[in-house]
Amino acid sequence: MDYSSSSFGGGGGGNMSSSQKEHVLQELRSQIALANAQELMQKMSEKCFKKCIYKPGTQLDNSEQKCLAMCMDRYMDAWNTVSRTYNARLSREHSSGGYQ
Repeated sequence: MDYSSSSFGGGGGGNMSSSQKEHVLQELRSQIALANAQELMQKMSEKCFKKCIYKPGTQLDNSEQKCLAMCMDRYMDAWNTVSRTYNARLSREHSSGGYQ
């Protein structure tokens, strides 16, 4: 995608067609989703490593493996719950006109 054209970022954004605008918005949404997924993985790895790995070595023992699996499952469940609740709230606010 050519972002250097006058139709994007060069003050000429009003010249973009609605399909071009939608394409840019979709690309932006995809990039945000990717950044959020990367941040989720990074935070989950950090927190679960601190919780489960007491003596880092070349291999994980069974208790470390089980702890990591459970920690990651709980972290993902909590993240999904928060995400669903947040999205539902945004939808309610948007439909009621409270979201600008």
